[in-house]
Amino acid sequence: MEISRRDLIKLSVAAGAALSATPIVRAQAVSTDTRVIRLVLDSLPPAFDPVFSTSAESQNHGLAIYDTLFAFDSQQASRPQMIGKSVVSDDRLTYTFALRDGLGFHDGTPVTAADCVASIRRWGAAAPSGKLLMERTKDISKKDDGTFTIVLREPFELLIDALASPTQFLAVMREKDANLPPTEQVTANIGSGPFKFNSALTKPGANFTYDRNERYVPRNEAPDGLTGGKTVKVDRAIWENISDQQTALAALQAGEIDLLLTCPPDFYSAIESDRDLQLQVVRSGGEVNFARVNFLQPPFDNVKARQALLHLVDQEAFLRVIAPDPRYTQPVTSMFGNGSPYSNDENTGWYKKGGDPEKAKQLFKEAGYAGEKVVILDSTDWPQGDVSAQLLASELKKIGVNVELAPSDWAGVVARRSSKGPVEGGGWSIHISSWPNLGLSDPMGCAFLQANGQDSWYGWPKNDEYEALRAKWAVVGTLDERKALARKMQHLWWDFGGAVFLGHTVSPSARRKTLTGVISNQLGPCPMWNMEKA
Repeated sequence: MEISRRDLIKLSVAAGAALSATPIVRAQAVSTDTRVIRLVLDSLPPAFDPVFSTSAESQNHGLAIYDTLFAFDSQQASRPQMIGKSVVSDDRLTYTFALRDGLGFHDGTPVTAADCVASIRRWGAAAPSGKLLMERTKDISKKDDGTFTIVLREPFELLIDALASPTQFLAVMREKDANLPPTEQVTANIGSGPFKFNSALTKPGANFTYDRNERYVPRNEAPDGLTGGKTVKVDRAIWENISDQQTALAALQAGEIDLLLTCPPDFYSAIESDRDLQLQVVRSGGEVNFARVNFLQPPFDNVKARQALLHLVDQEAFLRVIAPDPRYTQPVTSMFGNGSPYSNDENTGWYKKGGDPEKAKQLFKEAGYAGEKVVILDSTDWPQGDVSAQLLASELKKIGVNVELAPSDWAGVVARRSSKGPVEGGGWSIHISSWPNLGLSDPMGCAFLQANGQDSWYGWPKNDEYEALRAKWAVVGTLDERKALARKMQHLWWDFGGAVFLGHTVSPSARRKTLTGVISNQLGPCPMWNMEKA
């Protein structure tokens, strides 16, 4: 029996009501205060620390309270943020950076070069682009309170781009916080960014509250992507946790919230017909939805089983349940996403409209699959992920795979996916997630595109030949050379089954027309600065 989108939605609603640990929270009164905005930016962050956690929610939280040395604008060009001046030596080995004036932490202490050095070192031990930088770095040191240097062993033309990478971004923290290892979460929530975290008003599980940092000095530039002037035009921003989508829509219609970042496709017509609401594509680059397998445990420790999933998945079927409006969807077959200079068709023979379940069944047989339980982590408070997990389970069952869904809220998925053990001991086989499409164009900075085993992103793929090619990305000089390298990398990526793509979606957000200044960008995060409320 073919499972329909309507059936999947019914199932997901029932599962969410019965099993989600996240309480459904409803704003209690219509907000008429134009100096306070209320936002639903998906689930609340599972961790405060954007270096410790790669989750989109943690990155959004981090961008509010921390500032960055550099950032990407809307055209994917790196631009200075906390840096006032930079000088590169003639041999391209020494970079000297001077901080701009007016930088200070929320506790009243000034930002110094020592804070930047410690923050770079901590980030460099965790983020993929940071690790590549540190491998080529001879020294990072403070020159004086406002100046620091990075001395390289060899030229690294992408150094500024690495420092600006929006994926697991370089959050500048106080030196004493940055001295913690990246495996230990920083929970002080004291940065130098445009918002201050208000722990007194924050209600765990219900909402996070941020106050305007009245001491923040924005750059004298128009906001552009994640760069430019981060001007806060309200006194307070409240990130509401409303896990039930229908409740969130009702709150938006009633004026109890101002922005719903992820708007289910079933709501588009209601929003477009409401004179007070408007759809806006905030995350204009969209997301690539994917299934990631656990490379360490059966059956997906066998490459044949991983390849079987590639042949099984019918992206069009997944897109119909994830986002049925064809205006906002398209298949994706390149590991570099859609529309990137590096997107290519190398080794994409596995892609077939309708999928190829017979080929998948044969590959599972060749993998020696003997009925081992396959556990799919199912996030019941993320509708697109929920329906994807259920559809994948249905398709696997059709070819004889023993599948079990493990429903929980997103925070539960994030916690469980860190387990490297067998499913019998609380591990997992497959988890569903998404990555900003633009992020896939940067194999140097994208944690998802690593394949260095135990040090990789969740799933822990390992392929030494691929990693050797990825390391060359930082040193090749021209666009044409990178395009050629991209084809070689992609050939290997699909050979070892780095992930299984489910489709590329662009999800418009819904906002009240009284909320303006919402910054659209291709990078994934939703900046809270620049918003204002009439």
